[in-house]
Amino acid sequence: MNKPLIGLIVFCLTSAPPACVSPVAAQESSRPSTPAVPVDPVEKEYEELLLEDDAAQAEVDAWIQQAPSGETDAHPFADATLELRIKQRFDTVRRRYESFLQRHPKHARAFVAYGSFLHDIGEELAAKARWEQALEIDPTLPAAWNNLANYYGHRGPVKKGFEFYEKAIELDPAESLYYHNFGTTVYLFRKDVREYYGITEQEVFDKALKLYDRAMELDPDNFLLASDVAQTYYGIRPMRLDDALAAWRKAHSLARDDIERQGIEIHFARLKIGDDRFDDAREHLSRVTHPMYEVLKERLERNIRRQETPDTEEPPGSDPLEPKSGTPESDAVPR
Repeated sequence: MNKPLIGLIVFCLTSAPPACVSPVAAQESSRPSTPAVPVDPVEKEYEELLLEDDAAQAEVDAWIQQAPSGETDAHPFADATLELRIKQRFDTVRRRYESFLQRHPKHARAFVAYGSFLHDIGEELAAKARWEQALEIDPTLPAAWNNLANYYGHRGPVKKGFEFYEKAIELDPAESLYYHNFGTTVYLFRKDVREYYGITEQEVFDKALKLYDRAMELDPDNFLLASDVAQTYYGIRPMRLDDALAAWRKAHSLARDDIERQGIEIHFARLKIGDDRFDDAREHLSRVTHPMYEVLKERLERNIRRQETPDTEEPPGSDPLEPKSGTPESDAVPR
């Protein structure tokens, strides 16, 4: 079970679109592919470096999951100790990248991989510099174009990101991730897209969905991608209900366990409530039995009762369908 997805489902049911489609979740940095069997010592060392990078990331993830939550009497310096361990582990990987690049300064794919590592540990400006170095060496690397597009989508200028996504797709039209990232950016920055391409807001939605459709065609079994696509419909106005339900059915067919399936039943119920189909919504909620969804299920059931009997008073914020204000469509992410 993908634990971050649980949090995403819960967060999105209590947040207004477009915050539910986060480029932090969707816009992943990518590394160039490597030969299945390295044929020379440099490529062998490069692949070993990537494996070391992956191993370090997995180790740190395990440490974070296993660490006590916060400082306690038994662990008075837990946070500081964990932070130091993480820094030391990542410093080892950093030194290996820098050593490799000093000896092989024209290895463009290593610059891309190092940039992705730096991005993953929060050093965005340093990551950007490495990706730019990679393109100076080899401007045909689609991963570098994609990663820089992600950077511009997050930091600005966002319109430059459109150009970079298009270049990444031109260089590798079979990579699902590039369409996914581009679609998310188009969805989030609708005002910029309208200005850049000279299209209407509905055409912006169509463009984002077309990019998502292509991503799904290339990676049809990706549950997280399918869920991300389905989330998009919460921000489209007027609501395209039939399309939204179809997208969630697709995600439901790809769910990997019952917890994920029950999470999608919550979404089905939410959409049916918005369409005043209360009996259908109750049927979906009846399939939700996992304790982690208990609060959300109860809130949706209260919402049904409130809408069926409008005079019933409910405390403020009890309706997860009620949108929150203050999320401009083009400023959902700092630029």
